[in-house]
Amino acid sequence: MTRLDPHSYADLDQGITQSLTLMLRVDFEAKRMFGKVRLHLRQPSSGVFDLDTRALEIAGCRTGGGAEIPFELGQADPILGTRLRLQLPAGTQDIEITCATTDASTALDWLAPEQTAGGALPYLYSQCQPHHARSIFPCQDTPRVRFTYTAEVTVPDGFTVVMAAAPAGATPGPEPGTQTFHFTMPQPIPSYLTALAVGSIASKDISDRVRIYAEPEVLDRAAWEFAGVGDMVGVAEGIFGPYEWERYDMLMMPFSFPYGGMENPRLTFLTPTLLAGDRSLVNVVAHELAHSWTGNLVTNATMEDFWINEGFTVWAERRILEALEGPDAAALHAAIGRIALDEAFERFGTGSPYTQLKTPLDGVDPDEVYSEVPYEKGFLFVTLLERTVGRQQWDAVIKRYIDEFRFTSITTEELLEFLDRELPGVLDTIQARQWVYKPGLPANAPVFVSQRLENVRALAGAWEHGKRPSLEDVAGWKAEEWQLYLKWLPREIAHEDCALLDRRFGLMSSGNYEILVNWLILAIRSGYEPALERTRGVLTTVGRMKYLRPLYQALLARPEFQAFAREVFDGMRDRYHTLSRVTIEGLFDKAGV
Repeated sequence: MTRLDPHSYADLDQGITQSLTLMLRVDFEAKRMFGKVRLHLRQPSSGVFDLDTRALEIAGCRTGGGAEIPFELGQADPILGTRLRLQLPAGTQDIEITCATTDASTALDWLAPEQTAGGALPYLYSQCQPHHARSIFPCQDTPRVRFTYTAEVTVPDGFTVVMAAAPAGATPGPEPGTQTFHFTMPQPIPSYLTALAVGSIASKDISDRVRIYAEPEVLDRAAWEFAGVGDMVGVAEGIFGPYEWERYDMLMMPFSFPYGGMENPRLTFLTPTLLAGDRSLVNVVAHELAHSWTGNLVTNATMEDFWINEGFTVWAERRILEALEGPDAAALHAAIGRIALDEAFERFGTGSPYTQLKTPLDGVDPDEVYSEVPYEKGFLFVTLLERTVGRQQWDAVIKRYIDEFRFTSITTEELLEFLDRELPGVLDTIQARQWVYKPGLPANAPVFVSQRLENVRALAGAWEHGKRPSLEDVAGWKAEEWQLYLKWLPREIAHEDCALLDRRFGLMSSGNYEILVNWLILAIRSGYEPALERTRGVLTTVGRMKYLRPLYQALLARPEFQAFAREVFDGMRDRYHTLSRVTIEGLFDKAGV
């Protein structure tokens, strides 16, 4: 057996999926999806063929010609799920599997009407990264396998289905009171980029190739917030080359979505926490858009190579922001990222293999060691390459990289081989293998300097000398300055200083969650009780792990706030996404609360 991915049962010597067809029926009452998946292999195969599943019911398997395929399900593994082993008749190229999801699916979030903006219809969405597609349909759930697909999704009348694929219309469903939505994905993608959502969903065009989808109640706000995304696509093309996915549409998600965004091709999923009302958080869209080249077009082969996706994408995101807002803005974002990286190093500890770029993950759930390391350490590595050879040469290398590996999934070693060929001697010059295979941050990490950055640093540093900021000091500040200032203040401050900052700058009422959450973390660490109710408001209306984790951590670190944290979490446990719920439960277990 030749398993090349520690998080998949797939053995590519047995056969490789070329395309598939999904035929799904959504049952909101049962909170399950029923249907079939048809896999078409690149070449006819025979004998053992292994697929990944998790918490799926398998009713039967047949060849394209209708012959039954013997199958067996192995023992469930907490990380890998359950191996589905088929015994293919000689010459099998098409496989049809009848299956159904269960309530243990880790990919699906079923929302009650009261958990939506409209409050009238339930809502369903998927989140398949890093290895959760297997809990929707049997597949070779590894980024090494890329496939095209078509899909038919049947729902009750009144619901709308969207997918990360090209819409192909809707037809009356097989039963009265239902309709079937059709989709096609002509570009080959890895399984983790399959995505769907079902609910009360409307849309509005932003440009000729950008559309925003959202619940009707938030559609106009979302369309205003992201009105500049069409121009952003053009800026990105100028740096990285042609956009190869035809459309860049976005879906504004319900509150429980656990991430800032998910780069599902043709339909990026976005957290509603981006609706700041001032377009100050559109940089998250820049990141997801950049994935259209670095991540979706060229993909990491396994989660051990995840930094290839995220390090290059953070670099690309900041190149887009620099083109749109100038070098100072990119430097501020880099400084924020460096703080997040240092926090990740502190979390894992000195010498941890999870602070390497190439991360050993055999027997490790990638969700449990998810951090900013692949993002921010990867960004610094790519930036070091750019600065070493110069931007003009590096941009040419990036375009050749994208062209050579487009629509493929590569390992760290394949990337390094490419860079060695393109830039002879440079990897040795920058000690690249120390960056990739050793923990921590090498001494030659790039440093970012800008006047705006230094002004914030100086004002934060003056706190210890009694300097409290005035309205004049922060005039013209954007969200990034506020984030850095709040992060650079002492870990705890006096209650009267908490009251002064909030009274003077209205931090408790900020509509920008980056500012608000950083302020609440500081206030909670300082034991400032007036911040609790605003914290409750965030924890009960936001599902993004980036905010939930540090807020609960701060609460649990203060014995007087632990009962409050338990009360809020117990009331929200079933409303958070599975990934968020498991993460927070781990925090409570660690704190012994």
